[in-house]
Amino acid sequence: MSPNSSVLRRWSAAGLLAASLLCAPGAQAQAPAAPEIAARAYLLLDVTSNQILAAKDADMPVEPASLTKLMTAYVVFDALRAKKITLDQTFGVSERAWKMPGSRMFIDPKMQVRVEDLLKGMIVQSGNDATVALAEGVGGSVERFVELMNQQAKVLGMKSTGYRNPEGLTAPGHTTTARDLSVLATRLMRDFPEYVGYYAIKHYRYPGTPAANDSNRNLLLFRDPSVDGLKTGHTDAAGYCLVATAKRDVPALGSGVAGQRRLLSVMLGTSSENARATESQKLLNWGYTAFDTVRLFPAGQPVATPAVWKGQAAVVKLGRPEGVVVTVPAGEGAKLKTQILRPDPLVAPLQKGQSLGTLRVTNAAGAVVVDKPLLVLETVEESGLVGRAWDSLRLWIK
Repeated sequence: MSPNSSVLRRWSAAGLLAASLLCAPGAQAQAPAAPEIAARAYLLLDVTSNQILAAKDADMPVEPASLTKLMTAYVVFDALRAKKITLDQTFGVSERAWKMPGSRMFIDPKMQVRVEDLLKGMIVQSGNDATVALAEGVGGSVERFVELMNQQAKVLGMKSTGYRNPEGLTAPGHTTTARDLSVLATRLMRDFPEYVGYYAIKHYRYPGTPAANDSNRNLLLFRDPSVDGLKTGHTDAAGYCLVATAKRDVPALGSGVAGQRRLLSVMLGTSSENARATESQKLLNWGYTAFDTVRLFPAGQPVATPAVWKGQAAVVKLGRPEGVVVTVPAGEGAKLKTQILRPDPLVAPLQKGQSLGTLRVTNAAGAVVVDKPLLVLETVEESGLVGRAWDSLRLWIK
């Protein structure tokens, strides 16, 4: 769906800074009120547009319980991507792994277990034994693996997270937030699409282990066909927690993968296994019905092509490689307006991926819906000496 109008405004660098101040929370468009959610903290993210739709105590420190295993998986997936390990490689089971309390895959020191089976045991069964076996196999020791987890948290910008173990059992300083968990889950899905299918597996058990231990603890996988992940967690201190994600077809966005809208809910500190599923379902359903996701510009299409000075090209293409998608209250999509805020003049060289201005989306009342940073889509190299001199003269006259 296209916005009603698109207005191009050229701003000086100082003007762009002033514009950013207008995006304070008080200036934002008012969102629909979220339903009552029985949880200590929660967050609902529209992954497709990267907009938070609702949140309660999103920055409150909480124990993550087995949601910790999302980061454990991230580090293991990264090792697979770097070919440091393979899915068919086998790891031994240490006494430490074997004796882990809590949820188990039921492996023992007599076994050599494939990495893929350990991943399924950690993800589907939430096995603490499988988790420690993976940590020791990838990191050499649990302690070294935890260092890798904390390093990765910093890289991802998870400023309020500290890990003390790979499985999520209660430990001093082992905390995170709903916001950080949304960052981790989003990056896990984006960075490792080839592995996220494990989170949709409903049943798995390792040969020879108890048949009763084969079901994924994420009840939404059995209740809602649009849900395809991600992870449950529970300790007495953390309560019952769930990071759930769903994708549903939205014809207005396009066909195929482009037409799918993904939401992610982070539910922390509910009272029971059923409650965490029910409250997550309530939040996801509300997000899909109370909001519409609108594609303003397709992937690869420039939002603007302003003139460039002293460059080998006359213009620069500004936009976002994935296109521009925004989420608005239901029925408001046709009323959107856009403005482009950028410095002027633009002088080469300009590098691909360089941030250069902002696409501001406003509603019919003029309230800011969202600001999207604009990037240079194609590099513009500096022109030769004569071209630079000529443009310098033109700029001086201007």
